[in-house]
Amino acid sequence: MGIIVNLDVMMAKRKIGLTELSSRVDITMANLSILKNNKAKAIRFTTLDAICQVLDCQPGDILEFVPDEK
Repeated sequence: MGIIVNLDVMMAKRKIGLTELSSRVDITMANLSILKNNKAKAIRFTTLDAICQVLDCQPGDILEFVPDEK
């Protein structure tokens, strides 16, 4: 399976919407939506840092490794 992005979970826990997070992190809503919906192929450390600062969380709260089933 690989890396799963749990951004939507952290956003719900912090009660912050896509529009607010987008403006506070300074990332487009389209790019944030791609990340939130697990469609992103990569994330910059600067973006991850900004998201973690706004959501007051650790990168491991957002990114999760799920091994492939054999």
